[in-house]
Amino acid sequence: MASVRSHESIELMTYSEVVEVSGYVGNFKVKIRKKPRYVDEDKCTGCGVCQEKCPFKADNEFDVGLGSRKAIFTPFPQAVPNIPVIDPDSCAYFLRNKCRACEKFCEAGAIDFEQTEKLVEVDVGSIIITTGFDSFDPSPIVQYGYGIYDNVYTGLQFERMSNASGPTGGKLQLRDGSQPKSVAILHCVGSRDTNYHEYCSRVCCMYSLKFSHIIREKIPDAEIYQFYIDLRCFGKGYEEFYNRLQEEGVNFIRGRAGEVTNVAETPEEKGKLIVLCEDTLIGRQRRIPVDMVVLSNALEPRADAGETAKLFSLSRTADGFFMERHPKLDPVATMTDGIFIAGCCQGPKDIPDTVAQASAAAARVLSMISKGEVEIEAATSIVDEELCSGCKTCLELCPYNAISFDEEKKLASINEALCKGCGTCAAACPSGAIVSKHFTTEQILSQVEGVLI
Repeated sequence: MASVRSHESIELMTYSEVVEVSGYVGNFKVKIRKKPRYVDEDKCTGCGVCQEKCPFKADNEFDVGLGSRKAIFTPFPQAVPNIPVIDPDSCAYFLRNKCRACEKFCEAGAIDFEQTEKLVEVDVGSIIITTGFDSFDPSPIVQYGYGIYDNVYTGLQFERMSNASGPTGGKLQLRDGSQPKSVAILHCVGSRDTNYHEYCSRVCCMYSLKFSHIIREKIPDAEIYQFYIDLRCFGKGYEEFYNRLQEEGVNFIRGRAGEVTNVAETPEEKGKLIVLCEDTLIGRQRRIPVDMVVLSNALEPRADAGETAKLFSLSRTADGFFMERHPKLDPVATMTDGIFIAGCCQGPKDIPDTVAQASAAAARVLSMISKGEVEIEAATSIVDEELCSGCKTCLELCPYNAISFDEEKKLASINEALCKGCGTCAAACPSGAIVSKHFTTEQILSQVEGVLI
């Protein structure tokens, strides 16, 4: 991110969001809302004094509920630019018109409570969308006890706990501060489940195995249990990593965990979380007492994926991810020319696949820039102005917003750069003024006749 910010040809707009997109390939107009940080980027030195002196706290979103942050905070470690932002929902000045401690202690005079949001309009030729994913909330799966028992964590929470910059400084600990002696990792939480997401999230097996390795490094004598349906170690070096964990003494139990409970039936289960499961390899029901449970939860589309799809005129698959033009032959393009997708907004994938797809999307954009011109589809629709009655029926039906209306001439016109030749307008036009090129009635009848001969 630092390299991106320092690149002379890149303008980085952080803490901003796209609010409007218009135009077509080679000629997009994008409106961007720059949210107020209430901190002057040019004056701020990133010293952190304002965060130290701020007396008010809120839940830290980056630590997924495991830690807290100040009302003025840096969004995440190594953020670019590495300057704080004031959260008006937790700042005492915005809530009660009091405090302003950060302003008093800022020697650079960078605090500016008068900042307002700005709208910036930019002209771009292509757009690459990489909005990522959300982590599935396992709360609805009540049998796993997330949100009910203290020491049941999601995969992302465990990731932050084990990170040196996390809320515990990298120490694996229970809610009472003690170190766990046994950990259970449950696979496919929300994935491969007809009640939630039928698809495989692809990354869960490997990050679950990574967690086992981290636990073994930090707590060498810990008992580690992996509850899996089947392990999908499909990448380069992944199977070797799985074999390495077996040699490290990790216990693998094939079978989806049925329930996590704290109801003890034997003395050794008291004070523990008990994972109930069927071990399909030995054909037995088992009760595994552990101190900590980690849920390997699914990757799912962002909560605002529907709004983003409307904003950029994208299609979505049945599972909610953005749809590519072709899953094998054109996996980074969309049905809207000039708009590309990469990463987990297109579907669950790991880091190597994401990097490869992002590189492919960038290459597609660079190839268009180097050509200087854009090829468009030949099979588009056209309007016969002599027949057009100006009824505007086609305007409401076009799924690509390719049709505009000239109020002076009272005629519809079609932008060939946006039209995909779907034929919706031609079929609905009551005047028969719209014709799909290469799909005239005579051509279609000739094709049918050729098939029947």
